Amino acid sequence: MSSTAGKLVTSRSELDLDHPNIEDYLPSGSSINEPRGKLSLRDLLDISPTLTEAAGAIVDDSFTRCFKSNPPEPWNWNIYLFPLWCFGVVVRYCILFPLRCFTLAFGWIIFLSLFIPVNALLKGQDRLRKKIERVLVEMICSFFVASWTGVVKYHGPRPSIRPKQVYVANHTSMIDFIVLEQMTAFAVIMQKHPGWVGLLQSTILESVGCIWFNRSEAKDREIVAKKLRDHVQGADNNPLLIFPEGTCVNNNYTVMFKKGAFELDCTVCPIAIKYNKIFVDAFWNSRKQSFTMHLLQLMTSWAVVCEVWYLEPQTIRPGETGIEFAERVRDMISLRAGLKKVPWDGYLKYSRPSSKHSERKQQSFAESILARLEEK
Repeated sequence: MSSTAGKLVTSRSELDLDHPNIEDYLPSGSSINEPRGKLSLRDLLDISPTLTEAAGAIVDDSFTRCFKSNPPEPWNWNIYLFPLWCFGVVVRYCILFPLRCFTLAFGWIIFLSLFIPVNALLKGQDRLRKKIERVLVEMICSFFVASWTGVVKYHGPRPSIRPKQVYVANHTSMIDFIVLEQMTAFAVIMQKHPGWVGLLQSTILESVGCIWFNRSEAKDREIVAKKLRDHVQGADNNPLLIFPEGTCVNNNYTVMFKKGAFELDCTVCPIAIKYNKIFVDAFWNSRKQSFTMHLLQLMTSWAVVCEVWYLEPQTIRPGETGIEFAERVRDMISLRAGLKKVPWDGYLKYSRPSSKHSERKQQSFAESILARLEEK
């Protein structure tokens, strides 16, 4: 990844992923360039590169693939395996799920019975109160992980509280935060959510210094940027955790990292998270599933298996831009977690394509058709 005239140049491998070969989707033995007989798909594709690009987008959309869930392969397909599958359903829903609900409820009882008194009685002793609240937040996150029968393996040194450093990680689900929080009480920057999640954000999680924003509010960007700069300067603040992709990706790909986390003039500590899909797909598709249903899906699975790597801290190099720094860190995380890089901005998931972009495509298509007709 390099910078030319202030623009980000996309690597060839990323472009190859974005522009599939249409030949791969034609019948075997066929070619776009073979002699024409009757009108067929290859004739239409030969009319215009725009049609070729459109067909490629339909059959192999690298952007959409980043946000697709991976349903498990069916294995209960015969009379021998079906009873075993039914037995597994009974175990997961009638035995494991109630036990996990009890575990989580027990954790909340302990947490609230300690958190509320600490928060009320130690208001004048901020240092002690923050230390206890930090331990309690780590504890409740551990109960959450236990409620999924989480099997998490951590690699590398545990994060510590130091000024002028920020942790960045790839993002698959909101449970990423829980998985990391049970080891270290991070202050995370996160989208403000409605419902019970929003209630936890505005009460419990604010005690560890978490920062919230609303993606639809432009003013929030300036406010959040200032809060980030102030937070990383504090020697006693909890380590700052940022998910620079800005959205949940299905743990097969990484989309572009936002440069904000890499322009804070501090050390960046990459974290790579990889989920094993053998028991459950941990990807949270927030457009199709509420977080409550996502948690229920995890709690009714056999287990959530995950590996976390704390990678070597990085600093910006002389002459390196924030975008180049972000891409270098993304390379490290993608390589360690075995994820494919794609040249997409994750925020496109929440917005419609620009009308100007559509008009340019229409103009290009019209010109190619007119040129074809003039040849006749």
